[in-house]
Amino acid sequence: MAEDDDKESKTESPSEKKLRDAVEKGNIPMSREAALFTAMLAFYVYLVFFLPDAAAHLAETLKDLFETPDQWRLTTPTDALSLMTHLGWQMLAILTPILLMLMLFGLTQSFAQHLPSFVLDRIQPKFERVSLMKGIERMFSVPGMVEFGKSLFKIVVVAIIMVLALRGEYFGTLNAMFSDPQIIFVKLSAIIREMVIILLFATGLLTAVDVGWQRYHWYQELRMTKQEVKEEHKQTQGDPVVKSRQRSAQRDRARRRMIQNVPRATLVITNPTHYAVALRYVREEMGAPMVIAKGQDLIALKIREIAQENNIPIFEDPPLARSMFAQVSVDSVIPPVFYRAIAELVQRIYAAEAKKKRRMR
Repeated sequence: MAEDDDKESKTESPSEKKLRDAVEKGNIPMSREAALFTAMLAFYVYLVFFLPDAAAHLAETLKDLFETPDQWRLTTPTDALSLMTHLGWQMLAILTPILLMLMLFGLTQSFAQHLPSFVLDRIQPKFERVSLMKGIERMFSVPGMVEFGKSLFKIVVVAIIMVLALRGEYFGTLNAMFSDPQIIFVKLSAIIREMVIILLFATGLLTAVDVGWQRYHWYQELRMTKQEVKEEHKQTQGDPVVKSRQRSAQRDRARRRMIQNVPRATLVITNPTHYAVALRYVREEMGAPMVIAKGQDLIALKIREIAQENNIPIFEDPPLARSMFAQVSVDSVIPPVFYRAIAELVQRIYAAEAKKKRRMR
């Protein structure tokens, strides 16, 4: 009941990360019927292109063996071994192509469904794989019933094919058994080819349905609950609380670094307490003034306090302070629109310094 409730709560489509993790763990949709279909296809190709010549050659050998037995003396164990070796090579020549084709077609269908990957988790021993209760649950689950239905379909189809293929060929097959060996192989090949064609059609239809079912079932099993989506979002995007703390720490570091730059300022523009913008201008170092610190409310008061401690000129100009605070970021050169206003303030500073020097003389 709990498992049914859990499945009902999985209302969200699996994310790309969930699908990717499933593939990396070896949880992929694989159709067993595709392997059967490709095996039947390989056997049919073998029947059409390889078996006739090989069977004809073997029939000639058997014909010579039965019609001229004097050529194969069996008086000593060496003669028997020689005969068995000869027949063995004949059988090997017949079976080698089909074995190679089964391997080739089997690997092709496996690679077509999914590229091979080594997953250690899939070969680790698990108790549930040998548990009797788990086995019974799998047997009567939806996937188990689907597998049972496919097996029943194959049995019924094979039985029907055998009846239909052999019903009309029954007496012809019996007569062929007492005729030339070549006729036997030709007759059997024709019957087998007819059966394989029908089996190919049946298994092809079953494979198409099974591939779709396996992918649908795999996708449904990977569906997620709303809570799982939230947890995954936290893992991929980061916990909002943690990210907020990180941003706060970054702002604190930037603020401390900015405050440390205030003693290097040439002048400070205030509003008079809500905004403060500290600028640095050294004719030999830069072409235009640069904002090295700015702040609002408490930060503005702190900038003003440090400026007073370091005898940095402070100018109260609310419109200019607000505009520069909004438009110019820290460590950026002021735009041309502020050149004239700042140039007047810098000129006043230079004039005050020159007047001070004349007094000292």
